[in-house]
Amino acid sequence: MNRKKKIKQILTKKAKKANSKLAPKSTKPRYISKAERAELAANESSEIQSDAT
Repeated sequence: MNRKKKIKQILTKKAKKANSKLAPKSTKPRYISKAERAELAANESSEIQSDAT
């Protein structure tokens, strides 16, 4: 690659990174694995049982 192309490529890459940091984060909820869901459900059920007694 020639020098101009390489410099332009580096600068555009930096600009893209800066813009992506400024962009709003996605509204999609964070992924919770099956094991984490089971653990949360177990914690909730144990809390309900301890509250009932």
